[in-house]
Amino acid sequence: MKAESEEQITKAESAKLEQSSFGLSALSFKLKIGFDGKRAANNLTGLGNYSRSLIEALAKQFPENEYLVYSPKVKSAKQIDSFLSNENVTLKLPQSGNFLWRSLNILKDLAKDNVQLYHGLSHEIPFAIQHTRIKSVVTIHDLIFLRYPQYYSFIDRKLYKWKSISACKRADKIIAISEKTKADVVEFYGVNADKIEVIYQSCDDSFKKPFDTATLSRIKAKYKLPEKFILNVGTIEERKNLKLIVQALKDVNEDYKLVVIGKKTTYFKVVKQEIERLELQKRVIFLENIPFADLPGIYQMANLFVYPSFYEGFGIPIIEALYSGIPTIAATGSCLEEAGGPDSIYINPNHKDELALEINKVLESPILQKEMKAKGLEFVQKFNSPLVTQQLMNCYKNILA
Repeated sequence: MKAESEEQITKAESAKLEQSSFGLSALSFKLKIGFDGKRAANNLTGLGNYSRSLIEALAKQFPENEYLVYSPKVKSAKQIDSFLSNENVTLKLPQSGNFLWRSLNILKDLAKDNVQLYHGLSHEIPFAIQHTRIKSVVTIHDLIFLRYPQYYSFIDRKLYKWKSISACKRADKIIAISEKTKADVVEFYGVNADKIEVIYQSCDDSFKKPFDTATLSRIKAKYKLPEKFILNVGTIEERKNLKLIVQALKDVNEDYKLVVIGKKTTYFKVVKQEIERLELQKRVIFLENIPFADLPGIYQMANLFVYPSFYEGFGIPIIEALYSGIPTIAATGSCLEEAGGPDSIYINPNHKDELALEINKVLESPILQKEMKAKGLEFVQKFNSPLVTQQLMNCYKNILA
């Protein structure tokens, strides 16, 4: 972790900034942008990857600014250490005490650091930030806890709703990661659609570069991957609907196995029972704790990616698959069509026979595979990091203007 050496912006300069209007033109001074970094500094998957990728892309594309990552603690891990080694990214631990820090006391630290804009990267921002000079934006990933409450405990639902609806009301701007999430925020929270901007996510750049043959061979041997396999990536939970893939696999060419990468929850027992009932023990492979550096290689060796989730805020695994040049089948009913584009295939998440039919159609047609790979790779460029990062910086500048 590097020590802070940057010059502090004076209160007078901050006040001047508040009154200035620079639109989207180039800035003659540095911005100081603060982020809720709890997940960036501690989580190795999901929202942690999203947070690190977003901040790192900003730091590389707009190096003239300072990016302050606020977290109550930091985890020692290669991904996190690498992220924090970026020249203009600084970890900020509590100066004002840990009690209620992320919710309230962080405001004192933001003021001391002369932060001009604070970005809550996952559904919450500090209380009372609207009464300070600091502008704020909050990212809403999804409202699945309201759309599918049966997947969450009563306490979790109440807590998530309380934090997210409060943040949506108090933030200067809301970023939704898909049009579907934007529509949900309008529907459930009654927020004016004009306050919400849709800015899609990208995925880590490592998924955008083909691995060489030697690296792929090493990864294949390390995890004992089969010659032909269907891939599914994501937490093994009911909403992700892995059971449907297992049921469809019974009617898929036996040359193909199913490789599943994800953290196990209690739903794993349901999936395991289905595998045993259908006698598919030799055709389903579970991998856990895969180093992030190896994951793109596994994608690149797959024959097909299948993601029949009942509901998602966006669907980063689909983006990873398309960048990896893998034909993709997903489910209707949420935002997965936004992520997969018009040339991926979509099925009803309740129909195993339909999924089996579409899997076989893709695996049996090299021509269709080639077409889906080419058109999928073309479509996914709309989520490329430079484009998404520019949209985000434009959003920041508009808030501060």
